[in-house]
Amino acid sequence: MSQFEHPDRLRPGRDVTVDDVRQLMGASTPHFALQLRERIRKLIRGLPADHPARVEGEREIARLEGIAFHGEVRGTPEQPGMKTLASVDDAA
Repeated sequence: MSQFEHPDRLRPGRDVTVDDVRQLMGASTPHFALQLRERIRKLIRGLPADHPARVEGEREIARLEGIAFHGEVRGTPEQPGMKTLASVDDAA
């Protein structure tokens, strides 16, 4: 994954939407988390703190940093039937 961004998404004067943020986060995996984090940061950089796309983007940035540094964890009580991957669980 590169830092390349779709040119229309960053066009001056174009309103950034929550959907723009969600399009970027759709491919999030630990392997690409930091690249996606930077793309989202660039996308929401100039938005006001209360803008819906900025709120969603900051929430996603926090999630991406978590999976980038701690891996993708499965098998929480909220996700019955999913087993935690042995590669990210010391107890497994």
